[in-house]
Amino acid sequence: MTAVDTYIDAIVRRAREPMEPRGFEPDWGDQPRRHKYYPGASLHPLPSSDPLPGSLHDGLGTEGEGEWTLPRLSSLLRDSYGLTGRRLAVHGNPDLRGMPWFPSATWSRGVASGGGLYPLEVYWVSGPSGPLPPGIYNHSTPHHAMRRLLTGDVTPHVRAALPEDARDTDQYLLVGVKFWKNSFKYNSFCYHAVTMDVGTLLGSWRIAAGAAGLALRPRFWFDESALNGLLGLDSDDESVLAVVPLPWAGGDTRPTGVPEGRPSVTVPESERSREVVRFPQVLEVHREILGSSQEEPDEAALTDVGALPPAATTAPRRLPAPSPLDVPVTNALRERRSSFGRFSADRPLSRRDLSAILTAASDGSTLLNETGLSRVSVFVNHVADLAEGSYDFSAQDGELRPVREHDVAGFLQRNYFLNNYNLEQCAAVITVIARPTAVTGAVGPRGYRLVNAEVGAVTQSVYLACAALDVGCGAALGFDNVSYREELRITDEEEWPLLILMIGHERGGQPEFVYRNV
Repeated sequence: MTAVDTYIDAIVRRAREPMEPRGFEPDWGDQPRRHKYYPGASLHPLPSSDPLPGSLHDGLGTEGEGEWTLPRLSSLLRDSYGLTGRRLAVHGNPDLRGMPWFPSATWSRGVASGGGLYPLEVYWVSGPSGPLPPGIYNHSTPHHAMRRLLTGDVTPHVRAALPEDARDTDQYLLVGVKFWKNSFKYNSFCYHAVTMDVGTLLGSWRIAAGAAGLALRPRFWFDESALNGLLGLDSDDESVLAVVPLPWAGGDTRPTGVPEGRPSVTVPESERSREVVRFPQVLEVHREILGSSQEEPDEAALTDVGALPPAATTAPRRLPAPSPLDVPVTNALRERRSSFGRFSADRPLSRRDLSAILTAASDGSTLLNETGLSRVSVFVNHVADLAEGSYDFSAQDGELRPVREHDVAGFLQRNYFLNNYNLEQCAAVITVIARPTAVTGAVGPRGYRLVNAEVGAVTQSVYLACAALDVGCGAALGFDNVSYREELRITDEEEWPLLILMIGHERGGQPEFVYRNV
């Protein structure tokens, strides 16, 4: 097997066969900064701007064609990865004790994450059409500002690294991952988590842009080493995982030749940690993907490797029309949060709300590629007028197809390994299923990132649907994939449950403090 396929196999079996390094404990006193810091780099605040228009319903089903401006970009970055507020509440997560103290405060943001403290970095490569001097900028999330890292137009070098049809602009967002910002906590598991984090961010951008009628299409196949060199990155420590060309209002779309020389950011980042550790499995997987084909695959190559459609049954459960998701995307992003053990079975989830959330999950599977590589199943625990049990969801028919009807609360709680969620109290558990090794076999190792990014986009779609419906939500990777596979009677050897999403109403009357930063 390839390094990537070996890693995938280790990931889905880690509940029964722990991954190396066994017994690893994070050094919390030497953890990295949550946000990158470039001492001496000039800071350029992004302008105040109105929220991007459009509803969540529109964002989940619309492809925009409009052009970008600085205020629109400012709104997109602020509502997705910016610090939008601070919440204090009683919940089941272990960071509760430090939350009241400012130095250890947890600030909310629109995009979900695998728990690695802002592992993603957003770079803006701006050409002559942009509102700032041409150059390379890093989005400083705490300041909602851009730090200039290099002055001069380097967009020809970005164009040269991209497919031909992504070269008709001189404005690009580069989404990178600094592995240490996640691996300090999750060690070898890092690569699996952060590649999903990329999908939650890109999924949010696609939803927000689509709702506002703006064009935005992320790209996953490009000359990654060239872009890392342009940003002055050591590819073993940080790498560009996605590029987003931005059609710019009044922009010059005429392609230009690539000038001689290899410009590169030389502004040093200040690393807080005294010791930065590299984990062999992460390095091996990343280097294999880095050295794999940069040619963008044809969509046809993905048509036969998606998750298998659920089998038809003689007694499907027809779901009602979904509850409307007509709230503004910005509102959903700002209200999004993780429930962390606050679920209560006292108030069952309605079938209409379940229908809306499952439909959002299905819509999320096509945000990053037209084919859609994943599907969802659901464990019904406390849903009104729906028998407890496990079901496959058929988005095309709007129905649940029974796998097994029985009390699932014990199974759900038994196969979750942390203490921050009470799965016996949640209304339902949605399982995102895909065939990662089938995808890598069809399009190469880089396909693993595409699968995980899609899982992330589905996750974010569910979170936002729940926020729109005032339903609690929480995502988790700490479950026994093998047990879930057996319980859902999955027989295809390449198809695996990859992530679970707990949904349901929360306990009422709980004390909470909310500070809005925007």
